[in-house]
Amino acid sequence: MTTISGSGTTTTGSGTSNSAVRTDPSAAGVGGAGRATVPDRKHSTELLSEQGRTSIADAVVRKIAGVAAREIAGVHELGTGGARAIGSVKARIPGASASVSQGVAVEVGQRQAAIDLDVVCDYGVSIVDLSQSIRHNVVSSVEGMTGLEVTEVNVAVDDVYIGDEGQEDSRRVE
Repeated sequence: MTTISGSGTTTTGSGTSNSAVRTDPSAAGVGGAGRATVPDRKHSTELLSEQGRTSIADAVVRKIAGVAAREIAGVHELGTGGARAIGSVKARIPGASASVSQGVAVEVGQRQAAIDLDVVCDYGVSIVDLSQSIRHNVVSSVEGMTGLEVTEVNVAVDDVYIGDEGQEDSRRVE
């Protein structure tokens, strides 16, 4: 039998464990018991519960990680040279949209995820600081949105964006 106490501890027949559900003592009714409130985001990792199982597709984690990485100042693009070339051709096709998961590879288990990112950074940005900021934002976003524990975020800087190199060549010719 499972009960929820005011301290946020769930007692089961086999022992006690911390629960993601908190009770609100100010919402006590006639019987004096508080009602359950929204679970803490930090602790809402119960993807498998008594009520059922939640599965999260790899594509979902890829998109979240891709958006989170692009939010960091200094990230110019994601993807290796070949993937960026295909992406630029695809972007010229009417009705096609750029993939937010380009340059992102994930391995998703039942409770954990590992993420690999291929990054093109802007010239002049500290790559060490950039990779730490990317890791922090990706971990926060993925864990906050999915409840999965992110075990690692590997950042591979594949290129440095210097500017429109085609314009530099044309200036030299003039």
